[in-house]
Amino acid sequence: MSAGLVARDIVAGYSAADMILKGVSLDVHPGEIVSVIGPNGAGKSTFFKVIVGLLTASKGTVAFDGTDIHGADPRMIAARGIAFVPQEANIFPSMSVAENLEMGGFMEPAKVRDRMATIYDQFPELVEKRRHQARTLSGGQRQILAMATALMVEPKLLLLDEPSAGLSPAAADRLFQTILAINEKRVSIAMVEQNALEALSISDRAYILVDGRNTRDGEAKALAEDPDVRRVFLGG
Repeated sequence: MSAGLVARDIVAGYSAADMILKGVSLDVHPGEIVSVIGPNGAGKSTFFKVIVGLLTASKGTVAFDGTDIHGADPRMIAARGIAFVPQEANIFPSMSVAENLEMGGFMEPAKVRDRMATIYDQFPELVEKRRHQARTLSGGQRQILAMATALMVEPKLLLLDEPSAGLSPAAADRLFQTILAINEKRVSIAMVEQNALEALSISDRAYILVDGRNTRDGEAKALAEDPDVRRVFLGG
């Protein structure tokens, strides 16, 4: 099996009568940023839940770095090197920034202090907020905290579900620059993103899902320049 993430022909849903995913496939090679775009209801978030073990596919395979992880416990998948930042409920709002980071390092408590120091070096904006409750942060700061908390497990692959949702254009721009900075630390990234044009601009490759199926995939730059893709998904 290949290194990185390899998902093939995933069929999954929340009931036998409602298969949201109808045979989705995706690869994320080491060091890449890969975007998954498409209309609401296409199954993008459901697909990520299958990868991290929050939902078990009825058909298909998922492997990471050559190991079959399909149907594995989410904790084991995290230990293998995959971290997931959901769109909602991705921080503990009543806890401080520091406490959120400590929770992120729960699998290896002996390494928490050193990893927090690394996170503060990487995200200096969190240092001055470290004693503040997470609920007091701006929307963009909350998303940065959510990603920083996920990085406490030192993942090889970071899955982001709609990271720019609800952010102002300026905050979204800063967030995408943060995603690039994380990737420069040799963390592969796959993200579901409604801000398709911005996502494609920072990605190596992308997949387009419609109605639970792959419809297009390829180099992000080529997809962003494709007239049909621009017309249907990028507003012209």
